[in-house]
Amino acid sequence: MRIPRLRPAAALLLVPLLAGCFVAAPGDPYGDDGGAGSGGGARLRVALAFPPAENYSPYGMDAYDLSRLGVVEGLTRLDANGTAVAALAESWYAEGNGRDWLFALREATFHDGTEVTAAAVADSLTRAALAEPPPGALSGIRLTAEAAGDRLVRVSTEEPDPVLPLRLSNPSLAVFAPSAFTGDRVNPAGTATGPFVLTTTTGDTAASLDRFDGYWGGRAHASGVDVRYISDGTARANALRTGEVDVAEAVPVAQVPALDPDTVHEINTARNTSLYLNTSTGLFTDAALRAAAREAIDTAAVADGVYEGYAEPAQGLYGPALSWAAGLRGAPTGRTADPAEPDGAALTLATYNDRPELPETAQVVQQQLERAGFTVRLEVRGYAQLESDLLAGAFDAAVLSRNMMLETGDPVTVLASGYTCEGSFNPALLCDPAVDALTEAARAEAGPAQRQQAAIRAEAAVLGTDAEIPLVHLKVVTGIRPGVTGVVLDPYERELVGAGTRR
Repeated sequence: MRIPRLRPAAALLLVPLLAGCFVAAPGDPYGDDGGAGSGGGARLRVALAFPPAENYSPYGMDAYDLSRLGVVEGLTRLDANGTAVAALAESWYAEGNGRDWLFALREATFHDGTEVTAAAVADSLTRAALAEPPPGALSGIRLTAEAAGDRLVRVSTEEPDPVLPLRLSNPSLAVFAPSAFTGDRVNPAGTATGPFVLTTTTGDTAASLDRFDGYWGGRAHASGVDVRYISDGTARANALRTGEVDVAEAVPVAQVPALDPDTVHEINTARNTSLYLNTSTGLFTDAALRAAAREAIDTAAVADGVYEGYAEPAQGLYGPALSWAAGLRGAPTGRTADPAEPDGAALTLATYNDRPELPETAQVVQQQLERAGFTVRLEVRGYAQLESDLLAGAFDAAVLSRNMMLETGDPVTVLASGYTCEGSFNPALLCDPAVDALTEAARAEAGPAQRQQAAIRAEAAVLGTDAEIPLVHLKVVTGIRPGVTGVVLDPYERELVGAGTRR
């Protein structure tokens, strides 16, 4: 029996937080015409910047590759304005206590041919909630899920969570068939629900996807996707220039002048490049030395010298793509230490080369710190080789790039995962009682305006610790060959190839 559609929860969701540019092509099930192609369709050739670091585990950053390639879906997705809209769930509402939400499922099929049922969805979400470490979208949240009918799922949190539909849009909370769960890992190959099926992988260098003819949104225009992971930005741009790939993400700004202008597509994002200082071990446990590092940094030199107009000097954690932030922002709070003289204090500064501007940015930062009196050793790796050591505190400082709205589209969620004692991705290893208290207070706010104001108060406390020194707010350039349509230019960097993408 088909479950009646539930009343949409629009009044309970956050108002748009981010204006963006999702380009919907004919055939995109999230676009205007609602159907996809039925022909054979050429295969797409795509170059991604970040190789899988965890064997395509959906509970970490690899989930974003699976999402950008159209493999996985959750109950909801984010639209261009940062609002949660229907995906595998057609509609939803919050029950009276604010802790329980009911989601009505659309009729859909997993890649293995089994039906998307309430029991399968509940099991998939429960397994994600029990993962160690938990997905960033669940930082500080205890989530449970249960079937409430054949096509109804009840998702509950320990405390009221006004942004749960936004949270469930995160790729790390994608829904998988029961067959995905074998042993102690999740196998996303042939077990998800998106328009493309992950069929083969070649280590961390390549992958192949085939069109899923049973996709609920209609058959994708492309018959499949051939993916190459090309960490080197120049090589990625060259692959686009020579016609080896149809789409290349994160084209280096230094390569833009050498490309055909018709292939260059830029978009403002909520992504920052920042200098993170290890507050847990080493010399930057000293707040006075962190203050000295902050005073040494010239953000304009980074924006002008490295990013050549594709970035702005940072004003805080939330950049100009989030128009509400600038009007609310005040001075950082909680600073208690004056800058100390570094006196040659030695430190290791790390970054990764998957984003080609980062090594150059790190070199500029290195020079600025050395002029201030620090002794700096720079270490550059691929991100897959960097992350575990970074989160283990192996470096004194790191230059990293992060989309502040990546996890949910909610400005508070990233605070919980990135800056609190229990945060799941906390590069500075920050553990500050004031930051934790303000973040907890922000999480308790239900109204969008109040939530934004609380996020800015927590931002001020984070900046006051000097654990993170924001450098620039970024634009992202995607390379797309002429004749290729339907590529999704997503400010959240979750989507790239969809059912409507074709050549």
